[in-house]
Amino acid sequence: MEHEQRTPSAQAPAETGVDLAPFHERSLQKGVNPVIYWTIRALFVPFFLVYLRMQRIGREHLPKSGPLLLASNHRSFLDPFVIGTLMRRPVYYMAKRELFEYRLVAWLLNGLGAFPVDRGAGDTEAMDTARAILARGDCVVLFPEGTRVRPGPLGAPRRGVGRLALQSGAPVVPIAVIGTEDVRRGVRIRPRKVRICVGAPLLFPTLERSSPARAASATERIWACVSLQWAWLGGAGRRRRTGRGRWPHGGRHTWFHRCARIRSAKRGWSG
Repeated sequence: MEHEQRTPSAQAPAETGVDLAPFHERSLQKGVNPVIYWTIRALFVPFFLVYLRMQRIGREHLPKSGPLLLASNHRSFLDPFVIGTLMRRPVYYMAKRELFEYRLVAWLLNGLGAFPVDRGAGDTEAMDTARAILARGDCVVLFPEGTRVRPGPLGAPRRGVGRLALQSGAPVVPIAVIGTEDVRRGVRIRPRKVRICVGAPLLFPTLERSSPARAASATERIWACVSLQWAWLGGAGRRRRTGRGRWPHGGRHTWFHRCARIRSAKRGWSG
C-alpha cells in the first residue's frame, strides 16, 4: 500500500528531473519554516494593507483553531499570500509542480507552506498530503478552479475540493478575492485595491470513500458560496479596460478629458 501511494512521486524525477517526495515529507513532518514564514508575513501584511489598500471582510467567520479548508477563486500568484494574511496561524497550499524545478524557489515555497501538485492529472499524493495536514488540525488553501482564471467570470470548479471536504470532515470556508489580477504588469507591482470576502464555514459529513456524484454535489455547494462572495464584492459586474488608456462608461480616459474641460471653463469664467 505504501508503494502505491508513492508511485506518483516516484515518477516525478523522470518527468521533471526533480524528486517531489521530499517536499511532501517536509510539509507533513516539519511544517512551515517558522523563520521564513513569520518574517515574510511581517513584511507582507503592512505592504498589502498600505500599498494595495487590502480590505479583509468577514474574518470573524474564521475559526482560531482546528482543521480548516479555505476554498477561493484564483486570479493571481498573489492570492495564496493575501489569503494567508487572514489567519494568525500558518496556512498550507498546493503549488504547480513546475515551480519546484528551481531549487531556491522550491525551498522558499516549501518553507512558506506550499507542496507540489500535478494539475494535469488526479494527483493522489497531493490530496493525501492535504488530508494529512487537515487531520493534524492545520489550514489548507485550495483553489477549486485548478489554475488562475483571468479576466472575466469565475471558472468552472473541479470536484477535488468536494472530495477533500467529505474525506477530511474539515469545515470549508468560501472566500472570494478581487483586485489581485490588476496588481502585476510584467515585473511591476502596481498599487491596486485588493478586497477579500470570507463567508461562513460549511460543514459536510465525513465519508471515508466519496463517490464522484457526492464530491460534485459538495463542490457545487462550496462554489455557489464562493460565487456569492464574489458577486457581493462586485465581481459579476466589474468593468474591464477596452484598450490602452480607455475605460468604458466614464473610466480613466473620459475622466481626464472631463477634468480638462472643467479647468478650461473655469479659466473662461475668470476671464
